[in-house]
Amino acid sequence: MLLLIPSGRRKEGGEQPYIRLGIFKLRLPFIHFEWEIPETIQAMVVFVTGVAATAYLQDLYGLPWATALAIICVHELLYCLQNLLGDPIVGGWITPSIPLTTAFLLTYTGVARVEALLSLQLTLGILFLILGVTGIAGKLVAMTPNSVKAGILIGAGIASVIGRYGFTTLAGGGLGFYKYPFAFTTGVLVSFFLLFSKGFKEAKESKGNFFINIMAKSGFVPGLLAAFAVGIIAGEIDAPVFAADSGWFFNPLGPEGLPWVWKNFSIIGLGIPPMSVLMSAIPMALIAYVIAFGDIVAGTEFLRDADRVRQDEIIEVDANRTNVMCGLRNVLQSLFFPTVTMSGPLWSAMCLSVAERYKTGKENMYSIWGGASTFNIVKFLCCLVIPLTALIRPVLPLSMALTLMIQAFGCFYVAFNMVSDNEERGVAGVVGSILAVAGPAAGLAAGIVIAIVVQFLAAKRKKKEVEGAAA
Repeated sequence: MLLLIPSGRRKEGGEQPYIRLGIFKLRLPFIHFEWEIPETIQAMVVFVTGVAATAYLQDLYGLPWATALAIICVHELLYCLQNLLGDPIVGGWITPSIPLTTAFLLTYTGVARVEALLSLQLTLGILFLILGVTGIAGKLVAMTPNSVKAGILIGAGIASVIGRYGFTTLAGGGLGFYKYPFAFTTGVLVSFFLLFSKGFKEAKESKGNFFINIMAKSGFVPGLLAAFAVGIIAGEIDAPVFAADSGWFFNPLGPEGLPWVWKNFSIIGLGIPPMSVLMSAIPMALIAYVIAFGDIVAGTEFLRDADRVRQDEIIEVDANRTNVMCGLRNVLQSLFFPTVTMSGPLWSAMCLSVAERYKTGKENMYSIWGGASTFNIVKFLCCLVIPLTALIRPVLPLSMALTLMIQAFGCFYVAFNMVSDNEERGVAGVVGSILAVAGPAAGLAAGIVIAIVVQFLAAKRKKKEVEGAAA
């Protein structure tokens, strides 16, 4: 049953209806896309991952919980705009850049550290906008060889597996397997089975079992809940704590909320940062963009893969529009409510979760816009419900770990599907390894050089040989 009015129906094989607003395509819930119950349920569980951004604001700037949460509420609201204005990718943090961003900010103290954050987010936003408005972003994605694109995906997958929320040891600050061995293992295995298992896929296609149908629509929520339960039983996770006097709903406009932020923690309150600080932020902004570029590549390929499976709807993925949306979000945040995580183009795990359910057919998800938009809208609303935040907070590290492991699996299978010969596979593997070990800038630079040496010089020689034989 579709929860939308007739204006939301499309012609078979066509594009979902929208209202044209320049380069944007406005789609409103119920009017232009259906409301998805499975994504509603998922958002009510995994929204806590977004709330985790409060920790960086509290640790680096000593902000009170209410102040940090107010910033994150607006941060989550802006993700809704990405989908409502025509970008089908489920947005998220520029996650791999966070350790680098933190190190950059720690070189400053006091007000200068605030100015450094404002400078970084403003510079990054302007960079996104320039590349998106000029159309350079789309050309970059189109011109990048498949082997390098695949390498970026492989590198992102490896980084997720070996990172802090994967298999980094406790001594190294790990918050994944070695911190929660039983809960982590349970959550990852259940999530992989529900999202990627051939056996479960065949069971879903039979459509005869009510329980299987429910599990098929739940994404990785069962995996997270299973991990939560096992973690509590094994003593790896604390039970949630509810404060009697905390109330039901959070008000971002309270005394310690956005009014304080606008006055003390934003460009409109503090003014444009000094030129020296702005200039110092440029290298970090470039690095963050390189990482985000990889996310744009990944998100584009995830949705193109879904588009190949579903012939009943055209999914338009425009790298230029994605850049513009990321630019607007980061500029707005620097002006009014900055965040350490930055505002990136992709949350891989949820983009994959939505795409995988979408690929099961029109009867399960009528339009990709319904899945992506419903998830982000509910995720924002859940940030305002205090009991939900208290309930899910203990499982926060596991939520991060599961999303990154799902991202890794999806990155690997999409990447390997993009390459067609041994040369491309070799380039992708080397690029991915360099990117995971030496960082995104080195990986991207190495990828371009290696692709030219291995693929294009050989292709040029082969073309000459063919032309010579024809003559």
